[in-house]
Amino acid sequence: MNRKPERRSYDVAIVGGAVIGSSVAWWLGRMSPKLRILVIERDPTYARASTALSVASIRQQYTQPVNVRISRFGIDFIRNARERTGLDHIPPSLDLRENGYLFLADSERAEMAMRAAAAMQRSEGASTEILGPEEIRRRFPHLGVGGIRLGSFGPRDEGWFDNMALLSLFRDGAGRQGAEYVADEAVGISRSGVRAESVELASGASVSAGAIVNAAGTRAAQVMQMAGMDLPVEPRKRTVFLVEAPGARIPDAPLLVDPLGFYLRPEGERWLCGATPAKDSAADPDDFEPDHAAFEEVIWPRLHARSACFDRVKVRGVWAGHYAYNVFDRNALVGAMPRCGNLYAANGFSGHGLQQSPAVGRGVAELILHGGFRTLDLSELEPGRIAANRAVIEEAII
Repeated sequence: MNRKPERRSYDVAIVGGAVIGSSVAWWLGRMSPKLRILVIERDPTYARASTALSVASIRQQYTQPVNVRISRFGIDFIRNARERTGLDHIPPSLDLRENGYLFLADSERAEMAMRAAAAMQRSEGASTEILGPEEIRRRFPHLGVGGIRLGSFGPRDEGWFDNMALLSLFRDGAGRQGAEYVADEAVGISRSGVRAESVELASGASVSAGAIVNAAGTRAAQVMQMAGMDLPVEPRKRTVFLVEAPGARIPDAPLLVDPLGFYLRPEGERWLCGATPAKDSAADPDDFEPDHAAFEEVIWPRLHARSACFDRVKVRGVWAGHYAYNVFDRNALVGAMPRCGNLYAANGFSGHGLQQSPAVGRGVAELILHGGFRTLDLSELEPGRIAANRAVIEEAII
């Protein structure tokens, strides 16, 4: 005789238990301790989660004001993480290194855009500075400024931190508050009219919930399709290189975003670097094979052109991760889905999910509990903008 599938009931079911899903769970439990919360995570090792494979940075230098506000909230949360949560095993300030970001501009158009973005960022509370070529050379003598017209630098509230400590903070904290985590995979979402009723799991269990949150990262579109809805999110592969350069040991260097087409930041006495692929298209969600040739063929020539310190380099490590890329406007999708008001999206962060997780988790929790945003107004990121063709384009994608 066939066994009847297990049925369980929760107030909130969250599909995806990496940093976004766990942030939602943590904030929900903090705001409403009696909620029954289930987090469904297909891989509790997080080995291939964007959270784990990130270069773990945070910045204020965006082109959309809402993203600056999100980062202002995020840096405050990171800096005071252990005090906020009471978790003693979390490192103070999540080992934040506030080296800043340095963006370079090499054309008149890029210079004008940089000046406008910096003015907006400062109006939102960021400390962005505009630097001419000689000031860049003086502050960062390891860099050449040939062809550079301008730079923008964030001397405070920008840098990198311990990505897995942030995940542990949210996950462990949510568990202590009563959230349940299950190692399983969502394979279906049942709807009745304008409401999502349950999540069907690969194990055969059926989970009914008053609210369902899609925090499935690069698989967000697949999860939304289970409910008969579309989401313009796809995996985009990014290869990261860990390199050693004997002539370039500059641990206080900023994260450099170079118009030659690469980024670079110190990692102890070594460096992390990468570049957007020339053919940047959707990747297979299970393809994590690094593009090993990209360093020799693409990154190193550009890096050496910017800094003679990198005349001798050796690759010491390489891995590939995925962006959950929003092809509509490269910006987060946060909020209730149109015509299905209890199904919430927290998707499409296009490489920014880790740093945006504190604010987004709180925002989604507020929507579920109060029906609206209270701490930060994230309404311009709601998924309804897609059908309305109301793009909120973020230009500063790395």
